[in-house]
Amino acid sequence: MVKKEAKKVPESLQKLRSRIAANEAARTEAKVQAEQYRVAAAQEALERSEKHLKDYVASQVLNQDNQQTANENRDFWVEPEPKVILAIRIKGINRCPPKVRSILKLFRLIQLHSAVLIKNNKATKNMLKLVEPWITYGYPSRETIQKLVYKRGYLKLNKNRIPLYDNAQIEKELGKFKIVCAEDVVTELATCGPHFKEVNNLLWRFKLSSPKGGFSHKRTSYIQGGDWGNREKKINNLVLRML
Repeated sequence: MVKKEAKKVPESLQKLRSRIAANEAARTEAKVQAEQYRVAAAQEALERSEKHLKDYVASQVLNQDNQQTANENRDFWVEPEPKVILAIRIKGINRCPPKVRSILKLFRLIQLHSAVLIKNNKATKNMLKLVEPWITYGYPSRETIQKLVYKRGYLKLNKNRIPLYDNAQIEKELGKFKIVCAEDVVTELATCGPHFKEVNNLLWRFKLSSPKGGFSHKRTSYIQGGDWGNREKKINNLVLRML
């Protein structure tokens, strides 16, 4: 009985199989590396979050100690002036002068119930006074800024509004400033850090809802029982109602 010779595998087929195997191995290696990088980035973000929280708690304790010391010595102690202002638009465009409209556009307060963070300096204060009847503003706490970023945070990429859902997005755009996670963004905004402008420009303006319970009276200033104008730290209560 004659034995049949085994068919030889063509060289082209051998090369194809080797390429497929090499590509599969490369994909597997890339998946492993991506998973390792994701775990390391998550751990780094957690460590940064804990560090920022410790710094914030330490600053709050220092303020309380200073206040207590002043009370014991029957003296006065004034907190440092907040570095950041949160402005919210509460009126539309009816009877809005061109100058006011241009300032609102400069602040990115284009839509009703939109909110932005602004540096607290003399120039911005003067502009806010000109547009007070159309907005309400105050000094947000770190918790308020954190809730805005986590709940209403969107990125402005190529003039598009992109949801903020991963720290990798932040690291890609702001990694050169050593800002790699959401907590870094919150801290930079809350403390008005050296890269406040870059972080603030990357974020889309916050779009809020109508406040629960509604506004009191939009045509009256806040100090007279209405809504527009400076409400200082009371802005935090309003933001909670609008989230």
